[in-house]
Amino acid sequence: MKTQRVTTGFKGLDEILDDLRIGDNVVWKVDDIEDYRQFVTPYVDAAMEKGRRIVYMRFGQHPPLVAPGDNVVIHELDARRGFEPFASRIHGIITEEGIGTFYVFDCLSDLLSAWATDHMIGNFFQVTCPYLFELDTVAYFALIRDRHSLQTIARIRETTQVLLDVYNFDGCIHIHPLKVWERHSPTMFLPHRLDEAHFIPLANSYEATNLLARLADPDGSSATRQLDHWHRLFLQAEECARQPDAHQEQAKMVDHLCHHLIGRDDRMLSLARRTFSLQDLLHIKKRLIGTGFIGGKTVGMLLARDILRRDTEFDWSDYLESHDSFFVGSNVYYSYIVHNGWWKLYMEQKTEAGYFSAAEELRQKMLHGKLPEYVRESLRKMLEYYGQYPIIVRSSSLLEDGFGNAFAGKYDSFFCVNQGTPEQRYEKLEEAIRQIFASAMSEDALSYRKQRGLDHLDEQMALLIQRVSGSYHQHFYYPELAGVGVSYNTFVWDKGMDPQAGMLRLVLGLGTRAVDRVEGDYPRIVALDSPLKRPHAGFEDTRKFAQRDVDLLNVNDNSLQTVNLAALLRENPDLPIQRYGVRDEETMKRLAERGRKGEEYWLLTFDRLLADGDFTPMMQRLLKTLEKAYDYPVDAEFTVNFTPEGTPKINVVQCRPLQTKGQELKVEIPESVPAERIFIQSEGNFMGGNLSQKITRVISVDAEEYSRLALTDKYDIARLIGRLNKRISDRYESPTLLLGPGRWGTSTPALGVPVKFSEINNFAVLGEVAFSSGGLMPELSFGSHFFQDLVETDIFYLAIFPENKTCTFDRAWLDAQPNSLEALMPASSKYRRVVRVCQLPGDGLHLLADVVSQKLLCYR
Repeated sequence: MKTQRVTTGFKGLDEILDDLRIGDNVVWKVDDIEDYRQFVTPYVDAAMEKGRRIVYMRFGQHPPLVAPGDNVVIHELDARRGFEPFASRIHGIITEEGIGTFYVFDCLSDLLSAWATDHMIGNFFQVTCPYLFELDTVAYFALIRDRHSLQTIARIRETTQVLLDVYNFDGCIHIHPLKVWERHSPTMFLPHRLDEAHFIPLANSYEATNLLARLADPDGSSATRQLDHWHRLFLQAEECARQPDAHQEQAKMVDHLCHHLIGRDDRMLSLARRTFSLQDLLHIKKRLIGTGFIGGKTVGMLLARDILRRDTEFDWSDYLESHDSFFVGSNVYYSYIVHNGWWKLYMEQKTEAGYFSAAEELRQKMLHGKLPEYVRESLRKMLEYYGQYPIIVRSSSLLEDGFGNAFAGKYDSFFCVNQGTPEQRYEKLEEAIRQIFASAMSEDALSYRKQRGLDHLDEQMALLIQRVSGSYHQHFYYPELAGVGVSYNTFVWDKGMDPQAGMLRLVLGLGTRAVDRVEGDYPRIVALDSPLKRPHAGFEDTRKFAQRDVDLLNVNDNSLQTVNLAALLRENPDLPIQRYGVRDEETMKRLAERGRKGEEYWLLTFDRLLADGDFTPMMQRLLKTLEKAYDYPVDAEFTVNFTPEGTPKINVVQCRPLQTKGQELKVEIPESVPAERIFIQSEGNFMGGNLSQKITRVISVDAEEYSRLALTDKYDIARLIGRLNKRISDRYESPTLLLGPGRWGTSTPALGVPVKFSEINNFAVLGEVAFSSGGLMPELSFGSHFFQDLVETDIFYLAIFPENKTCTFDRAWLDAQPNSLEALMPASSKYRRVVRVCQLPGDGLHLLADVVSQKLLCYR
């Protein structure tokens, strides 16, 4: 117990409370801010007389409570920027001030207009009050009576040291202490009336009853006052929606709710205001768990569905699968951190020194925390609603899927097959939520934010929980089709293709194989203006670059699984494979020769689907409709299931602005460069739009040497590339070309170098070199999360196929350049035959690429 006494500035009040103590947080419940001022002024005056330093936290809409003075510091704070920036700034101020400072805070009730929820005020107090206590301060706070839920008042009461009711009744001020920590007297907790400078306890029952009974519920609205401000706001919105002619008021309410539900990005807010009606926003609230923003991924999904539903040029009602998703509000993320006592560590992670180191400690803790009980109860009710249908829990952070920041693949999503007892199903759900929350602290996500200048922005993690689109096929569950569609196709591999037509990456089964680079497996790439043209030639290439495996959910094993297509067809003979594939007669002949006559073997080409019916023009129309509404190219993830009559039912599960690199830069490829000066030349096989780029350094991984390495050494090479990546202080001053065999970023070292994206994000150009004898082959993965990373980080991509007649790759010239690896990384000198670091002489290399002609030239 802290024993040093402090005066309130009111001798009579000091007598009631047995003085304040160092460490006290004092909360005043008042009817009017002027009643609070009446106690702030003598407290400040008394503290200044003692030479105390006064810090005034100024954020309210009411007139200032503390005047400037010699020993007074006033901090102007903007709560509208969000909970995290506000709480972080106050935490920083308290840290800078250190021990023994006295504080006055504006009325906490004014935070409701910025945050719209009592719960976050409770969180703020719960993280701030103990820190002030720890630093031997005294702090004054105020709450306007009846503006806060009983739950929030209870949390504040539990946390604070002193809680006082102040009543202005019949022209007299009354004080009623509700909590005075570790102090007691026979009359301390009685109401007291201020009489001149003294407080007289109401020692008889008549006076006490007269005061408290008349103040208990003067207007009979106690039931409403017990609600969180958030719920009261939406009750007002419901009342507004019931007034058919209140168009102006409804528009204002839509704007107000969008600022509390949708986000802070002006472009997304503008699109939301144009698209969502008041009823739409009220429907979102009905399916919201917790409070706060629904996050970028959820906003994109809902916007896409509403845009299509409101399309006046085409009736989508027969072709769109409805959704019944739930949303976990972004404030739950902060509540999770506060509830588990990690806020101090979270503040440490916000510092430059702790940005990565504290993040890893916090990430580990977040994998094992516990959600607040009110969240757990809501999640259990949600699981009861879904029954045992599979669901997917997806990240939906504030910055995710916005203009310029896709965060593609940076945060986790998890399928819950949702089998077992209710307790088992719930535990799997909470485990998925913990993992997604923890992924906000992953190195890849933090590096992405830091590189894009987002590391100091408020990044709350909301969640989107969706029923998995698909149907049961015996013990398997999956959609017939899934994929990614883009409304602008910069990966045009034929001069006759129009980038404006758009493109699909199409797979059978779950869409995981469409958004990720999967080892040894390929989605069907569909240019929507030439759907049957492939980016390769001949049936052998069709067989090579086909989807062989299907991702699905196994309800018997309660798991996400990958099943070979042939095995799936044996178990699911009802699958309409004729719609999606062709018989591979050559393979069937070889199987017959080996004694497996009659066994069918199919190749997924999707040719019949793409050639017949309305599927391709419908997908193009869908993407272009969304692009028009966004006034920007879009990237949409979708599933497709077919009715017995063959009608496609499309489920748009995600939609976001597509970052593209197109033809804006005019590039002329010189025709007369001498052959001895050409380093790389190819037709097609690049992504990133038109380019004219100087290269001053080349870092390369030798394919033959790499293929000979042991598995652990291949991982060492990935970490070495990461260390070299960090040595690039300015990617624009020292533009570097990184070349390596097979696929960068693969999870299978036998197919390429298993780097994380944060280990290659400073390179200007990324090249994948084919080494067919070693099984190391590039993959042009336009539309995948990997490609989105490249585009957003402004990294140009090229694939080099030295065996192709249309490709030149002067490896001998590169091998003749001095290798500076040992000088830069002496500890890694044993890999000098595998990794080369070549600082180029003179003007280095010049890399040119032209999308229209599909030509690329890199020369010296």
